[in-house]
Amino acid sequence: MVNDVIHLFFPRLCAGCHSALRGSENIICLSCTFQLPKTHFHKNGQNNPLSSIFWGRAPVSFAAAYLNFRKQSMVQNLLHELKYGAHPELGIFLGTAYGMDLKDEPGFADNDLIIPVPLHPKRLKERGYNQSEEFAKGLSQVLNIPIEANTLIRRAYQGSQTNLNRYQRWENVEHVFSITNESCISQKSILLVDDVLTTGATLEACIHPLIQSGAKRISVACIAAPVY
Repeated sequence: MVNDVIHLFFPRLCAGCHSALRGSENIICLSCTFQLPKTHFHKNGQNNPLSSIFWGRAPVSFAAAYLNFRKQSMVQNLLHELKYGAHPELGIFLGTAYGMDLKDEPGFADNDLIIPVPLHPKRLKERGYNQSEEFAKGLSQVLNIPIEANTLIRRAYQGSQTNLNRYQRWENVEHVFSITNESCISQKSILLVDDVLTTGATLEACIHPLIQSGAKRISVACIAAPVY
């Protein structure tokens, strides 16, 4: 009864369409849940557009994203709420949902560690959480794979890469990431996770130090990627 009164004056809003949530709806309304534009890339093994991004650039065994991204879409709303709306629980929600799709997929469900792309400490302090780590938490709950969030670190602070081209993005992140404890990842199969995969520059910059430090295999899972 008390919750009903609270929701009357302060309605819970869907992170996708911003309409009022009803009854047992949580974070995303049923309509948006049914309309999530899933890529299903994980079903195609290495033969999908995201895997091909890394060909000749970084040794990635498998790569996939949960959702197709378009500008001015529900997915853009979800990502904006996750990154800037102080809704870390949305990352866990999406990670849990994607984990259900990945739990029987070789290359995703059989890794030793989940490593989220790190934020610089300054950005982490500003935001209060790392959206990729929240996504990793949801994946970890379903896949039963531990998260290692302190071994891969971001040493330099960069601004947004939104308006940079592929080469500029690579220049912006080259040599930015490093490993604090090689023994933690040596001979381990790693699921590297991020929120959005566009050119792959950030993930590539993470993959090289992981491989150089002895990682056995790298797979990539992201919340969203532009439609190809």
